[in-house]
Amino acid sequence: MKSLLSLPLLLAASLATAQDARPPATPIRADKIILVGDSTTAVQSGWGSSFCSHHVSSFIACLNLARGGRSSYSYRAEGSWDIALAEMKTGAYDRTWVLVQFGHNDQPGKPGRSTDLATEFPTNMRRYVEEIRAAGARPVLVTPLTRRMFKDGRLDDDLAPWADAIRKVAKEMDVPLVDLHARSVAAVQALGPAQSMRLAEIPPVSWMIAAAQTGTTIDHEVPPMPDVPPDPSGRPPLGQPKWQFDYTHLGVEGADFFAAIVADELSRAVPELRERMYP
Repeated sequence: MKSLLSLPLLLAASLATAQDARPPATPIRADKIILVGDSTTAVQSGWGSSFCSHHVSSFIACLNLARGGRSSYSYRAEGSWDIALAEMKTGAYDRTWVLVQFGHNDQPGKPGRSTDLATEFPTNMRRYVEEIRAAGARPVLVTPLTRRMFKDGRLDDDLAPWADAIRKVAKEMDVPLVDLHARSVAAVQALGPAQSMRLAEIPPVSWMIAAAQTGTTIDHEVPPMPDVPPDPSGRPPLGQPKWQFDYTHLGVEGADFFAAIVADELSRAVPELRERMYP
């Protein structure tokens, strides 16, 4: 009876001895990337999800906090920036990088969101950089993804001034720059008006394709895809994304296309991340 009672103790001692004999584990050093921006970065409509899914290793936690319809002003005003700041201060990661892309909704004609290009927009971008650094994280500025509208075979680049403003802030504040605007302008111009349509959320209608084949796109909103039918069980409905064709937002192919560009630019701008990223 005595030997049976001591058996668990013997097994525990043996296990402890075996564990003690193991070499010490190498502490993990993991990084974190936080994406901040508008719909061209956000899930479902931007490049961010593809970037997080396909271009970072398991030693990088990638969190997409971009939200559709936001500008450099409204993202902060609504409280989204407070959430991002909290994510920068977890303390568990070796380094935290914050990629910030705004511009689309800072343009004129966006009620409650537009910012003045000469004064407010660059001030907002500088403030983001300052607060990222104050939180112990590392900022990376991203110039805005181009729209894909053409006139007479040439890309109508309406976001160039906002890209220039971001480049200037990055240079003045010594911040790594992902020049997505320059790369996307070159890529979309090379594809042309008809081929670049395939990067959208859903295919265009036939008459829009015909117009694009002449070299000039038609900026006309196509009705979104129909809503998902109600759940017959009576449960609350699932969220319903409003996919539609336009010249700004991205479907799966578009997201994959531009996420690869972002990954390439980031690996050049931030060499410390290169060995933890995939092309």
